[in-house]
Amino acid sequence: MRSPILDYLDGIIAGTDHVDSGALADYIPELAAADPDRVAVALCTVNGTVYASGDTDDRFSIQSMSKPFAYALAIEDRGLEDVLERVGVEPSGEAFNELSLDPETGKPRNPMINAGAIATHALVKRDDAAAVDRILALFSDLAQRPVGIDEALAASELATGDRNLGLAYLLHASDQLGHDPAAAVEGYIRQCSASVTVRDLALMAATLANGGVQPNSGLRLFSRRNTRHVLSVMASCGMYDAAGDWLTSVGIPAKSGVAGGIIGVLPGQVGVAVFSPRLDAHGNSARGVVMMEKLSEDLGLHLMEAGRPARSSLRETRTVAVEGVPATVYVLQGDMVLSSIEALTHELIGNPPPTDLVVFDMSRVDEVLPVARRTSAAMAAKLIDAGHRIILVDPEETVPGFQDSQGRAVERWSVDRFEQGLTSRGSV
Repeated sequence: MRSPILDYLDGIIAGTDHVDSGALADYIPELAAADPDRVAVALCTVNGTVYASGDTDDRFSIQSMSKPFAYALAIEDRGLEDVLERVGVEPSGEAFNELSLDPETGKPRNPMINAGAIATHALVKRDDAAAVDRILALFSDLAQRPVGIDEALAASELATGDRNLGLAYLLHASDQLGHDPAAAVEGYIRQCSASVTVRDLALMAATLANGGVQPNSGLRLFSRRNTRHVLSVMASCGMYDAAGDWLTSVGIPAKSGVAGGIIGVLPGQVGVAVFSPRLDAHGNSARGVVMMEKLSEDLGLHLMEAGRPARSSLRETRTVAVEGVPATVYVLQGDMVLSSIEALTHELIGNPPPTDLVVFDMSRVDEVLPVARRTSAAMAAKLIDAGHRIILVDPEETVPGFQDSQGRAVERWSVDRFEQGLTSRGSV
């Protein structure tokens, strides 16, 4: 049985097909040759489940989406106070490659613009390995696969990297680099040339959503405090001079890259990634921004959306007899939000109900967000299509009535009828 979350992501791809504005990053020859029609979207929950749609296996360069992770690694290496001595955290209000430093301190304003990212790269401790090798090892731990460099792209960027080299020499002249400018730029460009997919990026973002712990391996890659700091900087600076528009419309910490990717993080719930190569005037994926806006609106991702902490929506599962018929009962509880309804859907697909009759007892559910209504309706329709009879015990009518593709409806029962059916017939 296919998850309705995958169906939903397919809809995100189809629903943004009309967005063809923007242009490729033609100042980098390799990126100028990219297929502008490639598109993909993925999300990963904090339990490590990845859902993806579109060109999910296509690889592209991570570019500036590498910045939050290299910044986090530098903080882990040197401590936050040391890093803050060299790189600020204030929004610049300028383009990502602007030739500017803070006029009073000489520091780059934040680690998400190129000047700050070059300084950050130079702060990663080296030991016997180059900084870029340590960063690639981190990417591999985050993505759970070996992540390598697109050498053709790295060569292309190095050949056209005069602006970044200029930034590095400005940093060096301000005593804010502590490293050879040319070597720092080469390492930074190679860092940005790491080759990833949307699945990789969703897992990487989910590690930030999970407080710095990789969801599947359980490795703590960043401390909880440092993760909070990185997410705060992403929220205020990650989308460059469009950061204000982004925070009001999408409302989650994010980072874009000029190859066309965007990552977003909803702390405690999910990491999200989109990919489409055409860029808007701010250097962000034009279609990717629209996809993220739809995801935020549909899934209730906005950080300023009032809500209570999520609990597991599945209280217990039991097999009983309901009016003499064997039934699998799923007892739900609390607030049904994106993460809790995903956990329920994952359980239903991974462990399908063993009985024809399936009961969802929602008498302990307090609130159901729109994303949970849509997903639960789609999941119930799939169960009916698979031959199950569905009973919904929903005294507050938190979930609307729905039918499957053949018009077969879910049955609504009162709590009294359900309890009487259980009492009179017992368990199996």
